[in-house]
Amino acid sequence: MHRRTIPDAEERILGDLRWAGLQWDEGPDVRGPHGAYRQVRSMKQILDLAATPMLTLSQTGHAYRCFCSAERLNELAKLKSRLGLPTDYDRTCASISKEESEGRAARGDSHVVRLKAPNRYPQLDDLVYGVVGGKSKYGRALIKNGEPAYEDPILLKSDGLPTYHLANVVDDHHMKITHVIRAAEWLSSTPKHLFMYEAFGWRPPAFAHVGLLQDRNGQKLSKRNFDLDISTFRQDLGVFPESLVNYVALLGWSHNKAKDVMTLDQLIENFDLKFTKGNTIVTFEKLWFLQKAHAKLRADEGGDKFEELVDRVCVFARDNMVALGNSFSNGLNLRDYISAILRADAENFTTPEEFWKRNSYFFTSIIIGQYPVRYSDGRRVHSVPVNDLAKCARQFETMPPETWNSSTLKDKISEVITTSSEMSVQELNEQGADKSALAKRTRKEWNKAFHHYLRWAVAEGKEGPPIGQVMEILGRDISLGRLREAAALAGQNVASQKMEDSPHR
Repeated sequence: MHRRTIPDAEERILGDLRWAGLQWDEGPDVRGPHGAYRQVRSMKQILDLAATPMLTLSQTGHAYRCFCSAERLNELAKLKSRLGLPTDYDRTCASISKEESEGRAARGDSHVVRLKAPNRYPQLDDLVYGVVGGKSKYGRALIKNGEPAYEDPILLKSDGLPTYHLANVVDDHHMKITHVIRAAEWLSSTPKHLFMYEAFGWRPPAFAHVGLLQDRNGQKLSKRNFDLDISTFRQDLGVFPESLVNYVALLGWSHNKAKDVMTLDQLIENFDLKFTKGNTIVTFEKLWFLQKAHAKLRADEGGDKFEELVDRVCVFARDNMVALGNSFSNGLNLRDYISAILRADAENFTTPEEFWKRNSYFFTSIIIGQYPVRYSDGRRVHSVPVNDLAKCARQFETMPPETWNSSTLKDKISEVITTSSEMSVQELNEQGADKSALAKRTRKEWNKAFHHYLRWAVAEGKEGPPIGQVMEILGRDISLGRLREAAALAGQNVASQKMEDSPHR
C-alpha cells in the first residue's frame, strides 16, 4: 500500500475496502509476519532496508555514484536530442575510481546512485503478456554513429531516498510478495527489476501486467483527471458495494462464465489471471446494468441488504414526496409500501433519485393528458377504439377487494383481452378471410391496446412493473378511481378526435 501524505488517507482507503466487502489476511491494520505492509515506509526504514542491497550492488559493480549536476544532464539530453540520439546517460561517472567516489561522497558532494545496466536484461515470463525481453540489448545499444547510450536508471536520489525501481524490489522481497499485479506501463521496467533480484540473490515474484484504465478519449484515468473515487460511488451515487466490486473485477478481465453478474464469493471462485492484453476503456453503462442486477438479487433474497436498500429509498422519499398518505399506500406504512414497489421493480433500480422519478405515480395524484393514439411520426398506436378499451376496463369493478392481487388481476386482464378480441373477430367476420390468422392478429392488437390503455390510465403511461402489480400495489380504490377518470377523459378525447378528423373543419 502506498501511503500518501494526505491526513487519514490510509484509514479512508481501508474503510472503503471494508465497505466493498474485501478482507485481507495481512495488512497495516491486521498485521502479520512480514509487515509493515506499506510502500513507502518511514525514511529510516527505507534507508535501513536499502542499505544492504545497495552495498551488494556497489560491491558487485552493478551500481555506481553519479555526481553529474542537473545542468549537465539537461545539456547532455538536449545535445543528444538534437543529434537524434537517445537521451540516456553517457555513463561518465561510471569510470570514477572507488576511492574518489567514496571521498567525494564523504565531502558531501551531491550525487545519485545509478544501476549499471547489463548489456542484456533477464527475460520476463509475464502471466498476461508471456515472454518479454531478453532478445535485444536493453541496457546498452550502439547508435548509428557509434555513440553508446546507457539506461542506468537512478536507484537512490540525491536526498538519499530510493526511487520506485529500488523501493518496490526491496519492499516486495521483505514482505514476501508472491505475485505482483500492476499496470502494463511498468512492463518495460520489469526486466530491470528482475536484474536487481538476480544481483541481490533473491527469488523474484511472479509478474502480471494489466492494461491501463482509460476514458473515452483514450486518456489514462488518474486522480489528476478523474474526479470520481470510491466515496463518490458510495455516498453521492449510492452504488452498492457488490455492484462496484463486480464492475471493477470485470475491467480488463476475461472469463468464460455465461453472465457477468457475480457476487464476491463467485468472483473469488472464478477469478484467474486471464486479463485481456491492451488498455480498457472505462464507461459506466455496465456499472448501472450491474446495479440493477444486484438490486434484483437483494429483492429476491431479502435480508439485511434488501432492508438497507428500503431504508435508503425511504429517506429519499420522505424528503421529496409531495402528497403521500394512506390513500396512496394501500393502507400500508411508507416502508412497507416502498418494499412492495421495490420487490416489483428492483430489476430497474439504480439510485433512490431515479427510483423516485420512475415510480412517482405511486406517490402522487397523477395528471394524464390526451390519450396517445398516435406515435410522434403519425402512425397509430393501435386500431382499437379508446371507448371500447374504457368500457372493457369497467370489468375491474366486479372484482371484490379480497381478490385484488397481481395474480387475479393478470387473469382478469387476460380474460378481457380474450373475450374482447373474440367479439372483434365476430364483428369483422371478413368474408373469405382466414379466421385463424384474423383471430391471432386481433388478439395481438387487443393485447397491445389494453395494456397500453391501462398503463396510460393508472400510471400516466410511464414505465414500471407489470400493470397487474402496479394495480395491486396502488390498491383497488385508487386503481378504480384512476380508471374512472381515464374513462371520462377518453370520452372527451374521442369527441375531440372526431372534430379533428372531420372533413368540414
